[in-house]
Amino acid sequence: MKFGVFDHMDINSAVPLSQQYEERLKLIEAYDRSGFYCYHLAEHHATPLGMAPSPAVFLSAVAQRSRRMRLGPLVYILTLQNPLRAYEDICMLDQLSGGRLELGLGRGVSPIEIEYYGVNPNDSRSIYAEATAIVMQAFTSDTLNFEGKHYSYKDTPVAIKPFQKPHPQLWLGIGTPEAIPNAVKNKINMVCNGASQQVRALTDVYREQWSKAHGSQQLTIGMNRHIVVADTEAEATRLCKAAYGAWFESFIMLWNKKGVKAPLATYTADYEEAVRRGFIMAGTAQQVGEMIEKQVADCGINYLMCRLAFGNLPYEASLRSVELLASEIMPKVKKAA
Repeated sequence: MKFGVFDHMDINSAVPLSQQYEERLKLIEAYDRSGFYCYHLAEHHATPLGMAPSPAVFLSAVAQRSRRMRLGPLVYILTLQNPLRAYEDICMLDQLSGGRLELGLGRGVSPIEIEYYGVNPNDSRSIYAEATAIVMQAFTSDTLNFEGKHYSYKDTPVAIKPFQKPHPQLWLGIGTPEAIPNAVKNKINMVCNGASQQVRALTDVYREQWSKAHGSQQLTIGMNRHIVVADTEAEATRLCKAAYGAWFESFIMLWNKKGVKAPLATYTADYEEAVRRGFIMAGTAQQVGEMIEKQVADCGINYLMCRLAFGNLPYEASLRSVELLASEIMPKVKKAA
């Protein structure tokens, strides 16, 4: 059982953006000291949901402010840039971090965002498939040759390689069983969201298929949740309710701007309903620890990605959550798991 951090880097309107970046880097130092496995950063564009639209830039700072914790994009959107250029960023990050990069690749969950970049959402799957093939070829070849509908390379030198050979560990967000066979075949770590029953339906299939393909070899099945731990339940609820509301406002902003109904299979504006669905865990260390233990068992995961900084949550509140998780929750949950 491992604990990690997932970060949208959504805007905190209570502080200037430069201060938000510095406070996040201080939190990352705390994550590193506290034994979190990895810091995963989302990529979003043209929205306050993603104030780190260039993951490589922010993660290069993370690599210098941490020593043990792994780091990586979840996901790096390959539909928005030349795949060879993305590959070079990936290799630089792995080298700068001394081989601590964990690599999530994707086509972009929001059609609105990629459309702003001139990408037709109907073409995103084929663009992503070609871009992924190019990146994976570059990891293992000194010369790139590829001919596709969207990209073409002929005898292109591949001058840089990652620190990890043949490449960093791969991650994929999975929401349907149809995506599992390819992830298992390519030994890609799984991340999913949803209520406990939804997650368990996916993790059972993933674990079964992984066992058939790879035997007892270790696999990572992750899930993320909004978490606030405080000294009292009232304080945790007060902080989390306000911060979740601010986060959700950023989450839904582009859909509202376009006048389009957002695909809210997971999240809801109703705080109490989000708590009932298990997407939010807020309370004392005792309460949150019990919630986590139950969800670990119910969902069949061995990796919990904690959202510890979101919305207008003050830096000090996020830091207190880290302290309580590390000292009172994580050891007990790992032992129980």
